[in-house]
Amino acid sequence: MNNGSSSHIVYGGDYNPDQWIKTKEVWDEDIRLMKLAHINSATVGIFAWSLLEPQEGVFDFDWLDEIVEKLYDNGISVILATPSGARPPWLSEKYPEVLRVEENGIRNEYGVRHNHCLTSPVYREKVSIINRKLAEHFKGNPAIKMWHISNEYSGECHCPLCQEAFRKWLKKEYHNDINELNDKWWGGFWSHNYTDFSQINSPKSRGENHVSALKLCWKRFVTDSHISFYENEIAPLRELTPDIPVTTNFMNMYDGIDYQKFASHVDTVSWDNYPDWSNGNTARTAINTAFAHDVFRSTKGGKPFYMMESTPSVVNWRQVNKIPSPGTQEITSIQALAYGSDSVQYFQWRKSRGGHEKYHGAVVGHDGTENTRVFSEAAHTGEILEKLSDVAGKQSEAEVAIICDWENKWATDFFCGYNNNRRDYFDECKKWYIPFYKAGITVDIIPEDADYSGYKVIIAPFLYMLKDQTEERITSYIKNGGCFVSTYLFGVTDKDDRCFLGGFPANGLKDVFGISVEETDALPDDLIYKASFGDKFYDVRHICDIIRPNGAQILGEYKSDFYSGTPCVTFNKFDEGKAYCVAFRNEGDFARDFCSMLIESNRIKSAVNFNIPDGIGIRKRGDFIFVMNFSNEMKIIPFPIYYTDVITGELVFGKTRLEANKYLIVKEKKENE
Repeated sequence: MNNGSSSHIVYGGDYNPDQWIKTKEVWDEDIRLMKLAHINSATVGIFAWSLLEPQEGVFDFDWLDEIVEKLYDNGISVILATPSGARPPWLSEKYPEVLRVEENGIRNEYGVRHNHCLTSPVYREKVSIINRKLAEHFKGNPAIKMWHISNEYSGECHCPLCQEAFRKWLKKEYHNDINELNDKWWGGFWSHNYTDFSQINSPKSRGENHVSALKLCWKRFVTDSHISFYENEIAPLRELTPDIPVTTNFMNMYDGIDYQKFASHVDTVSWDNYPDWSNGNTARTAINTAFAHDVFRSTKGGKPFYMMESTPSVVNWRQVNKIPSPGTQEITSIQALAYGSDSVQYFQWRKSRGGHEKYHGAVVGHDGTENTRVFSEAAHTGEILEKLSDVAGKQSEAEVAIICDWENKWATDFFCGYNNNRRDYFDECKKWYIPFYKAGITVDIIPEDADYSGYKVIIAPFLYMLKDQTEERITSYIKNGGCFVSTYLFGVTDKDDRCFLGGFPANGLKDVFGISVEETDALPDDLIYKASFGDKFYDVRHICDIIRPNGAQILGEYKSDFYSGTPCVTFNKFDEGKAYCVAFRNEGDFARDFCSMLIESNRIKSAVNFNIPDGIGIRKRGDFIFVMNFSNEMKIIPFPIYYTDVITGELVFGKTRLEANKYLIVKEKKENE
């Protein structure tokens, strides 16, 4: 199966010619402007169901044929979308059961998008029909390079069909044994033992919402429902157009769907990237964006992904939508490329005249011309991307992995205890990512059930829930020479959120790490304790484990409260490997210093051999080294050896000025060059 990679950077984005079908002269003008902007791809048909099937069983692809042909004749390939994200009014009118039921039990009326029941046989049938018609019609068409399946899958439905599907899912999960479910959910608490699966409903604020195992199962079911719906969508496409890869666009760190699980079902992972550069901290925004890029790159084992959407200027959905400064669009695109994207794509090509997103940014504004700053910047980006075609398909090798697991995110959200106010799992993972980012070191972001082999260091922040075989996986990794770092509340529950008995961390991990946790303390925001590590002291914030060493070496101690003098950082040599425990939460300076120690002691390689100034992002992809200034001021980059500027061909050496919002892409100069 083609994974969607190409010999060039895909450059384009969402194009909605169906909105201009009454003024087709706009189509010809769009083609002219696309060529000026160096656009080589257009994503067409995402929300076009009303035109493709204006009446039930009546299909009209003539307009789509016309625009696909125009694009292809002008050197612009097509990513063809399936339209299931927003159904036509006639479908909801005739088949109201396709509409979602909210948690409150009320069925929605027609409107917005993704307002459909994932379980509905009628909706699945109608989606399958329109997708089959599209596949039959465009089979063998050389213009079509990829299928874009639906758009930003999200949400959930609580209708009777979904309730029954959830119960069926539970029966499979628990081997059709209600007693097994009661045991795994600890049903004896609050008299919650069920006698039949029919008694179980989805979690709701007006019903059961305090059983975390139920909520975990519901989240898993919703993920599986989306995957099942998606598989139903692509079945006719796989049958009729097996050589055309498929993707669907993910939405940053959206936690309504387990993207790590979903990713195995797409040929190329793609995601929609909308960083908020106006928040006053562009360097931190760059880190957050880099983290997301690494998440999605890692979901397919490091293979290139697609940035399916970004904005060439502003968005319309924040409370205040400030124009990014000049150059922001370009460096956003270059950062995506640096972190593994084989595409730069926008939402949208041309601004809509009406509708909810008419003020969302676009390459072509309401003036309809190329005479704007936004268009000029987009055209310049397209010109640069053409010079970087050799980057396409290249991968980044990682020696470090951070376990950041969607299901663990849900589990840490759902339990009640300790500090219920300060529990941002994704943010905790980013804290441990930042030191490696700042050191120019590639990091894979992996689920807890990934393959650990090949990494020198694995860090597992707040790994509260252990799935089946995770304990064995950690033990084997360390035993065979790996370096593993755990933090507070590590190995507390199984996948059904049942606490392990015998103390924490779970089972044999106490021997692996040489510690056991006696108590866990929670601190209010205004209470800050101290801990030592080496010759420094660090703030202890919000939560900390009180641990007893059972063979582990003590590297740091608490300096506050009745547990002052007890260990807070430990190290244990286990067979060939190393097991560290960091028992407290800190805002980030501890992770910085601790990771510096890990980098040095494990000989982790950076992309460059010089100290990286604050605000500079550096990433190596293949032989290409991307140096990006995300600060608000000029920086000096101290290149210690000769590099070649990939874009200009000039040599780069010594102290080199890099202005704010600017970048360099270099390769190490070979001796014979």
